[in-house]
Amino acid sequence: MRNSRRISDSRRKRRKQLVRRGVILIGIVCLGIGGFTLVREKIASSGERGAITAQKMEEEEWVGAPSLDVQLLDVNEYSRPGTPLKEIKGIVIHYVGNPGTSAKANRDYFQRLKDAHTTKASSHFVVGLDGEIVQCIPSTEISYASNERNKDTLSIECCHPDETGKFNEATYQSMVNLTGWLCARFGLDSQDVIRHYDVTGKICPKYFVEHEDAWEQFKSDVQTKAEEIKKMNH
Repeated sequence: MRNSRRISDSRRKRRKQLVRRGVILIGIVCLGIGGFTLVREKIASSGERGAITAQKMEEEEWVGAPSLDVQLLDVNEYSRPGTPLKEIKGIVIHYVGNPGTSAKANRDYFQRLKDAHTTKASSHFVVGLDGEIVQCIPSTEISYASNERNKDTLSIECCHPDETGKFNEATYQSMVNLTGWLCARFGLDSQDVIRHYDVTGKICPKYFVEHEDAWEQFKSDVQTKAEEIKKMNH
């Protein structure tokens, strides 16, 4: 009888040990699943915050920012591909090549390319004859303007009244204000401001290619404006 009791007691102990181990194992599994879920939620939350932050960069206001007429192009493969612009290393200055045309007219030309399918072209900004600045593409996306430098630059197309390509005073001042603000905004200086000519050899912007002194003066004015805006925001 004693032996039978000992065997029975031993079996009960083993069963209790197995139950305890099972409970512990289940607890470990639950903790693991819960931890994984928590980490996944944190990662997802972090990702959402990052996306919102990137989006808000476009909307973030700085003191000294120029007035922008935002008329974004529809996303399409001919003028606004929607490709992310992951880094900004420079700003490329262009001239429209169509004397007397407005910023809106040039913006609308880019818009029509989605239906015309004739070429691929666009710009982040177009500066008009009255100094108006039309934004066509967010600064978080590439434009089709500067060939191999599309991947890391912002582009500015500038209107001009005649065939010389020389900019009038209103256009010039807005070019300086916009370029200086973008330099301050994205941690650049005037040495990061280039002509389309410097990328491909194309005579663009014509007046700044044919008059190097005017180009150097423009960059000097941009540097002054950028430093002014930086001081205003610190």
